[in-house]
Parts: sequence; structure tokens; C-alpha cells
Amino acid sequence: MAVNCAVDCKDGCVLGDDCPNLKYTEAATKFITDTSLDQMLAMADEAVRRKMIERASQPPKWVLPEG
Repeated sequence: MAVNCAVDCKDGCVLGDDCPNLKYTEAATKFITDTSLDQMLAMADEAVRRKMIERASQPPKWVLPEG
């Protein structure tokens, strides 16, 4: 049986200990425990700033309607 985690597990994991994504859960829990909220906000701010610079350095993309 194939499980689509995004759909089947939205109310909690349906596979329990057999979940192939447990390693990610452990890593996320460790990150949340070990990282202060201020550090997380600084990381998010930096990511947004980098994305804005990346977008500004690219030429505009034109989308022409088909017709």
C-alpha cells in the first residue's frame, strides 16, 4: 500500500514507527529544540533577502498569451 503523506497523514502519521520520514521528524525536532526563535527569524530574513536579490538580478520574464 502506497501512502501519500501529504494527503493521508494530515491528521497524523498513519504508518507510525514504519514511517520512512521519521529521520526528518527527528532532525526537525532537534533543530527546533537547539535553535532560538531569534536565530530562526534571522535565518528566514536572510533567505527572503537572498531571494529578493536573486529576483532583482534576473531579467523580467514575459508571458505572452496564446491566441
